[in-house]
Amino acid sequence: MELILKENIHGLGYKDDIVTVKDGYGRNYLIPMGKAVIASASAKKCLAEELKQRAHKLEKIKNDALALAEKIGAIEPIVITAKVSANGAIYGSVGNQHIADELAKQGFEIDRKAIVLKDVKELGSFKATVKLHKEVSVEVPFEVVAEEA
Repeated sequence: MELILKENIHGLGYKDDIVTVKDGYGRNYLIPMGKAVIASASAKKCLAEELKQRAHKLEKIKNDALALAEKIGAIEPIVITAKVSANGAIYGSVGNQHIADELAKQGFEIDRKAIVLKDVKELGSFKATVKLHKEVSVEVPFEVVAEEA
């Protein structure tokens, strides 16, 4: 089933993308939730016309994302403290919410869903990828250190 996305959906696509999904996912979730519409010939034609009219706005959004990526790329590595056991293992894990919180403290309001990393379960230095736009992403270095008792 071909659908036109009305909003960004992590792992599937970005707004105004035409994607192919399984019938049940489209019919039972995406369309009823208002996240997509069926990609009929007329809907594709309307989308093409709308994208043509919004081309300069989309360029501005991309340029804003590039500027934000430069600012985020210039920050110092983020330091995240975590409780550790006697043998050095972290209780729990460090995920995208921790990175989003630390970026918010530095003045960058980034949605946690736009931050991609594997859950970190040990001390050390790592990198997280922040996807700001479909064509713009930036890597954010961070370090996990032991919390002082």
